[in-house]
Formats: sequence, C-alpha cells, structure tokens
Amino acid sequence: MTQKTRREFLRRTATAMGLAGLERLSRMNALAQTAPSYKALVCVFMLGGNDGFNTVVPMDSGPYTAYKNIRGGLGLPTGSATLLPVSTSAGSQYGLNAGLQQVHPLWAQKKLAVVANMGLLVQPVTRAQYLANAVALPTNLFSHSDQTTQMQSGVPSSGAGTGWAGRLADAVQAMNGAATFPSSVSIAGPALFCTGNSVQSASLMPGFDLSLSGMNFWPQSAADAKKAAFQQMLTFSNGLTLVQQANKVMTDAMALNAMLKSAGTGGGITTVFPGTSLGTQLKEVAKIIKLRTATGIGRQVFFCSIGGFDTHGAQDWTHWDLLRNVGEAMRAFYDATVELGVADQVTTFTASEFGRTLQPNGVGTDHGWGSHHLILGGAVKGGEVYGTFPTYALSGPDDSGSRGALIPTTSTDQFGATLAKWFGVPAASMASVFPNVGNFGVQDLGFLA
Repeated sequence: MTQKTRREFLRRTATAMGLAGLERLSRMNALAQTAPSYKALVCVFMLGGNDGFNTVVPMDSGPYTAYKNIRGGLGLPTGSATLLPVSTSAGSQYGLNAGLQQVHPLWAQKKLAVVANMGLLVQPVTRAQYLANAVALPTNLFSHSDQTTQMQSGVPSSGAGTGWAGRLADAVQAMNGAATFPSSVSIAGPALFCTGNSVQSASLMPGFDLSLSGMNFWPQSAADAKKAAFQQMLTFSNGLTLVQQANKVMTDAMALNAMLKSAGTGGGITTVFPGTSLGTQLKEVAKIIKLRTATGIGRQVFFCSIGGFDTHGAQDWTHWDLLRNVGEAMRAFYDATVELGVADQVTTFTASEFGRTLQPNGVGTDHGWGSHHLILGGAVKGGEVYGTFPTYALSGPDDSGSRGALIPTTSTDQFGATLAKWFGVPAASMASVFPNVGNFGVQDLGFLA
C-alpha cells in the first residue's frame, strides 16, 4: 500500500467511524427518550453449599427444640448475639443468623423474606418415593460440581448448555427493544447461569477495564487513526465464521467498555459498599444499573458469587463471617437501589448448589439438599417465610436418609418461576425457561408484588 493510499484509507476509515459514532449516539438518545420500564434480578450465589438451617432458625418452642436436639453444639443458642428475632404475619417466630445484622431491619420494613427448603427437583418427591427410587430425581445429588451446574442451569441433569437466567432474558428480549447493552451480566467471571440461547451477555470482573492496549500515544490524531483502522479490521468480513465471532466479541467489549466508563459520570453512587469481594461485585452491578436510561435497557439479570460455604469444619465462626459478608453487601446494594430510585424494580436473591445436613459431623456439616434462601427488594412481600417449612427430624418425613439431608419442599422451578413472572416472562414461555415447572401445582409462591 502506498503512503497516499494509506492516508486515504485512514481518512475514510476515520470518517466512517465518526459517522457510525454519531449514528450510535443518535440511536442511544432516542432509546433514552423511550426507555421501557426497568427491572433487574440479581443472584448472589453462595459457592460450597450454604447451611440454610443455621441461616434461618425456627424459634417456636417445638421446632426449636427439635433443631437444637439434632444440631447439638452446632445449634445456635437463643439470644440476639447469635439469632436475630423475626416473626411472620401468622405469628410464627424465627431467628436470622447474627451475621445478617445489616439486613435484619429490612424484615420489619417488609423488604426481606425467606423461601424455605428450596432445591432442585424434577417433580414433587416424598421420602418413601426417594428411598424406593420410584420417581425421577436430579442426577448426582450431593456433588458440588453437578449440583452447581444444575442449580445455575435450572435443569436437574448435568448436560445443560444454558442457564435459567439466560433463558429468562431470552424470553423477555423484546422488552429491551433495540438496546445493544448486555441484558445478562456476570460480575464473577464466566457463569452458566447467565448463558442464554440468543441474548447478548457479558462476563466481567470487578474493576474491569476492556480498553485497548497500545492506543495511547502522541499525537492524538495518529492514535485516533490507529483506533479507526483497528475498528475497520474488526468489521471486515473474511468469510471465516470463527474469526468473525472473535471480532464481534472484541467489538462488543470495546463498546461495552465505553459505556461502563460513563457510569462514573453524573456524580456516581454515594452509597458506601464494603470493600469485600461481594461488596465490590454488587457495587459494579449498581453502576451498570445506573446506565439503564442511557442504554434503553428494560430487563437485566446479574450474577455475583461468594465462596467458602463448604463448611465441613470450624463452621461456627466461618459461617457467621460469610453471612456477615453477604448481609453487609446485600444491604449496601439495596441502599444503592433506593438511591437510584429503583428499589421496587430490583430483586436480589441468594442461591447455592445445595444445603447441608441437619446432623453435624462434629464441628461442621456435610452435603445436604434443600436449604433456606433470602429474597430482598422493594417489590418483595417481606416479613414472611414462603413455601413449606420442613420437619426437623432425622429419618423424618422430609429426610432423604437418616442424617437430615432434607428433600426440598419447594423446587428451584417454583422459586425461579415466581421471579420470572414478576420479571415479565409470559406464561406461555415459562416452560422454555423451566422445563419441569409444569410438574408442580403451585408455580407462583407469591413473594413478589
């Protein structure tokens, strides 16, 4: 290429990129003026299998006695130093682990609720059916890797290629109109949970910077020309599908980076987040939500995670500290949604691959099945425990064996379908998000307004 031809190429490229930028800006302004109503779902995944039975404790005399008799020294004693009292509208008494001190006040404000004994099921299962292997069951129960995959996919087998949040985003894609900003975002690296069949998704880490290297030099005109030439190469069609897909990923990353950097403008977010890993992740989610009007996005799902919940030993302090991290980060995030004016439009919930056994192994617990989980947000009908609270009895009606690995009384499908209905998923599309939801009579648990 001659010097003259090269200059002409760069001039035309820069002009084309400028026009494309103006066109994109015009489109984003138009979207901002007609932005649809916004809703977001935010998953806080507790990796390792959270002990739900020491997260939410029944405090009525009979159930608490049964709990303490089985748990022994691992059972939490009464008193605000270990259990924070809450009650339901029916008068049932419970205690939240003291690690959840920061979110505890939101129970009385009707912004925080519990779903009892939730977990993966193909269909409702009784103890007799489980022991006789008389009904279909999730594959490889009690396996970390398999149950993590299944809980994120919403499919009780280990071969799913999409996640239930990704499929949920697929189902409401029309609500995002022409917006190109990702509707499914993981802030914890790649996550099956966010993978859909057609939605544009993104996998990010806190403190992300997707800027191109080697583009900052003098004079600025030369740097701009180099960037424009690079953009031209990314849009050039060479007929190779793999290369084209890689170019699209790079193009999307560059566009996303520019949008994310703009999240810090306009005063930022004043809510103070804890400097923990989960706190940092949820702060990034809040910053992305702040972009909703500029991008014209109407529906988004987010995934965050915190590890360490495989508490086979030293559970007392470890579990309290993990829940303190969860509680502080979730409270800061809720306060940020209030600051942004979207508290009623953002619902945060916890999930984990499985629960723990009621019976301890000494100073810890082993892999279980069903577990209690939290739901938080302005649209939550808080101050209640939803679903059926299980019977705490070894070899009892809800025990899958003899150690208190409790059979879920609420399925992941029912839990997810309740979130999906609020999110705007049509009833006709629900089975495409949760393939087994039709096996359960109640598909809306009623915890969202």
